[in-house]
Amino acid sequence: MGAQPHIRSFFDEATNTVTHLVADPATGQAAVIDPVLDYDPAGGRTSTKSVDEVLAAARAEGWTVVWSLETHAHADHLSGAPIIKERTGARIGIGEQIRDVRDAFGPMLGIEGSDSDFDELFSDGERFSIGELEVEVISTPGHTPACVCYRIGDAVFVGDTLFMPDYGTARCDFPGGDARTLYRSIMRLLSLPPETRLFMCHDYKAPGRDRFAWETTVAEERAKNPHVHDGISEDEFVAMREGRDATLPVPKLLYPAIQVNIRAGKLPPAEANGRRYIRIPLSA
Repeated sequence: MGAQPHIRSFFDEATNTVTHLVADPATGQAAVIDPVLDYDPAGGRTSTKSVDEVLAAARAEGWTVVWSLETHAHADHLSGAPIIKERTGARIGIGEQIRDVRDAFGPMLGIEGSDSDFDELFSDGERFSIGELEVEVISTPGHTPACVCYRIGDAVFVGDTLFMPDYGTARCDFPGGDARTLYRSIMRLLSLPPETRLFMCHDYKAPGRDRFAWETTVAEERAKNPHVHDGISEDEFVAMREGRDATLPVPKLLYPAIQVNIRAGKLPPAEANGRRYIRIPLSA
């Protein structure tokens, strides 16, 4: 195997999100995966504290950020990708099925987006580079239609598809989500070499664990994940996942996050009074 990436990870406890800074040791080119824009829903305030921390770390290492990569359109935090692009010129990439997520949520929220909001829409199996590191895009729909993972050297950045081996797997009850599809996506990941490192996008510190964690291996997931360890059939997983999803509340930041993230993290345009507004659909 060729050169392995340098990886630094940053945990945002407010949203339980992990942002990864991944760099090529040969050229110093880097990517930020799943950046967070800090958002206070009570006051409607945003800040760039999380992005500032990641970019400061890149500068300290002498790394040049050339990509801002999303594993999917997140429902639990606003993306910091536009800030990274503004400050570094990095290109913003996401899976091409973001179109399906946009089609599902756009009419509901009364907003429009377009492919041009993103710089790259990746297809399954597509490859691109961070310096001399090759990145392979692995389509992993199920949680959302647009979910992708990024395989870089011996590391895979799995988004919400999987959680740590003591916690489980992603929910599938968003528009376009599907438990059977998720199971098959996870099986693709778990067919990779056992020593493959897996980096999570979230951690919720399972009962009995005293610290947050976000790195594991294919072998650990296959041995210990309560939802998909070896021996769990597709039908068993679907029954478990659908039953569990029926009990889950709507994520607190679902509507603020989705209407921003399906547009590559762009905040809503200002209205006539100069203010920007987040739309929350009301039940009839």
